[in-house]
Amino acid sequence: KEYEDICGVNFDDRTLSDRLKKTSYLYPKHVEVIEDFEPMVNEMVDKILLETGEKAWQPQDYLPDLAADDWLQQTKDLREAAEGIPDEVFVVLVGDMVTEEALPTYQTLLNTFEGCDDPIGTTDSAWARWSRGWTSEENRHGDLLNKYLYLSGKTDMRAIEVTIQHLITSGFNPGARKDPYRGFLYTSFQERATKVSHGNVGKVAKEYGAKDLQRICAKIAGDEGRHEKAYQSFCTEILKRDPDGLLMEFGDMMRGQIVMPAELMTDGKDAQLYENFSAVAQRLGVYTAIDYAEIIQHLVDHWKLGELTGLSPEAEKEQEYICRLPTRYKKLAERSMNKKKDDEVELNSFSWIFDRKA
Repeated sequence: KEYEDICGVNFDDRTLSDRLKKTSYLYPKHVEVIEDFEPMVNEMVDKILLETGEKAWQPQDYLPDLAADDWLQQTKDLREAAEGIPDEVFVVLVGDMVTEEALPTYQTLLNTFEGCDDPIGTTDSAWARWSRGWTSEENRHGDLLNKYLYLSGKTDMRAIEVTIQHLITSGFNPGARKDPYRGFLYTSFQERATKVSHGNVGKVAKEYGAKDLQRICAKIAGDEGRHEKAYQSFCTEILKRDPDGLLMEFGDMMRGQIVMPAELMTDGKDAQLYENFSAVAQRLGVYTAIDYAEIIQHLVDHWKLGELTGLSPEAEKEQEYICRLPTRYKKLAERSMNKKKDDEVELNSFSWIFDRKA
C-alpha cells in the first residue's frame, strides 16, 4: 500500500510494464496530474504566450533608433533623462537586469521539472512549447534593460557583464527537486515578485522625470504579470486534482523560504553583492520583506487555500500553517523595517556604478 501511494502502481508482476513506466519518474503521481491538464496548457500557450512576429513588442520599440536621421537627438534625450536618476535607482535597475540576463539558468531549471521537459529541443508537447515560448518572451527583458543601461552612460557595463557571467556560471537552486508541483509553486511566487520589482522601479524612475525608463519597466512588469497568471493557473489545476499533494509541497517550501534567483550574484569583488543590492532595493521600497509577505497572502487568497475541504490530517496542518504565514511574516517585516529606520544607513560601493557608494 505504501509503494502504491508513492508510485501510483501496485507492486504486482501483472502490472510490470505499467510499473516500469511510472517508476521512471521520481514523482509519477505528480506527472500524471500535470499530464491530465495538458490541453489547458495548450490554451495558455495560445492565449497568454507566443505573440510572435509583428504583434510582439521588441526591445528596439523602446530605445533610440540608431539608424534614424535623428538618432543622436534620441540618444541625448535618453541620457538627459537618465542624468537625473540617483545612483540607488541604477543599482536596483542593474540588479534586476542581471537577474533577467541569467535566463539560460531558468530555462535549464524548467527542463528539470518531470513531465514538463523538452527532451529533443523541438518537442511539440504543450509543456515544451510553453517552456520555449516563455523563454523567448523573457529574453526581451534582459536585452532591453542591458541596452538602456549601455546608452545611459551611467553604469560600468564591463563590471555588469562580469556579474552576469558569474551568476550564470554559479547557477541557482530554488529547491524544486525536479518536482513539477514545487516548480510551479516557485514560479507562481517569483513571477509576481519580479512584476512588483520592475513595476516599482518604473514608478521611482517616473518620480525623477525618466518617463522612458518608466515605460520600459512597466512593459516588462506586464509580461511578468501574464506569466504569473499562467503559473498560478497551473497550480489551480493541480489543486483540483491533488490538493493534499500541492499543500504538502507548498508548506515544505515555505519552511525553507523562497530562494531569490540572483542570490549567488557576485562581481568577483564583493562577496556580499546580493545582500547589498537587496538592502538598496528595500530602502527604496522597490522590493521589501512586506512585499514577500503580501505575495504569500495573494497566493493564499487566489487559490482559496483556506476554503479547501476533504483534506488529509497532514494536509490540514499544512493548510493552517500556510494560511497563517502572511500575517506572521508581515509582523516580522514591519518590526525589522522599523528597526532599520532607527539604524544608521550603511552605504556600500558598487562596481556597477564605478565604485560609487549607494
